[in-house]
Amino acid sequence: MPDPLLVITSVLLVVTLGAAVEYYRQLRKAQREYEKARGAVEDVVLSFNRQLKRETEKVELIGYKLESNSSKSDRALNKSEGAEKQLADLEPKIAAMLQDKEKLLVRLEEVDKKVADAVASQGALTAKISNMEEQVRQVPMAPELNIGAVIPIKREKALAQLTETELSALEFLAQEGPKTAPEIKDKIRLSREHTARLMKKLYEEGYLERDTGKIPFKYCVKKEMEKLLKKTENQAA
Repeated sequence: MPDPLLVITSVLLVVTLGAAVEYYRQLRKAQREYEKARGAVEDVVLSFNRQLKRETEKVELIGYKLESNSSKSDRALNKSEGAEKQLADLEPKIAAMLQDKEKLLVRLEEVDKKVADAVASQGALTAKISNMEEQVRQVPMAPELNIGAVIPIKREKALAQLTETELSALEFLAQEGPKTAPEIKDKIRLSREHTARLMKKLYEEGYLERDTGKIPFKYCVKKEMEKLLKKTENQAA
């Protein structure tokens, strides 16, 4: 009969070997599972690292933009402070300009009032001139032969009442024809104002006729006065 101890030992050895083989198999399976899990973990870690890198780059880009915006904000703030300072400097000037504007408006109102008064005066003057022109048109024209009758000359005293200057002016007009006061003043050696007053006086006394169509007026000797002057010249000759 076989030895029971040997049989038990053989059985135990077989069981042990089977257990060892099974344990090895489980160990290899666990190792493969570990390697597979480690690969998955490495992939996850690698993917996470990539994602983390992208997020880090985004954060750095945002930080750069924030820094740039901060710099721009500082420049804008500096410009704003400069603009506020300029505005503060301009406020007194603007206030002075507004005051000057108010004064100018007041002056303009005064000028407008004066202009309105002048226009009104001109209108009144124009109306008076129109009225005078109408009256002149209504006055019948006297024939040339009757001019002396309007302001008659006293023939016997005409030359006796004249001064040397007046006589010189009349003789000059009789010889040269119609002249203005500025044209006569050099001949009689008087100022322009004195000559104008002298011509007006001779006209009002009836020695001269006056053309009022243009300014300055032109004066000429009346026909009867011209005859008296020529008669006096002939007698003197």
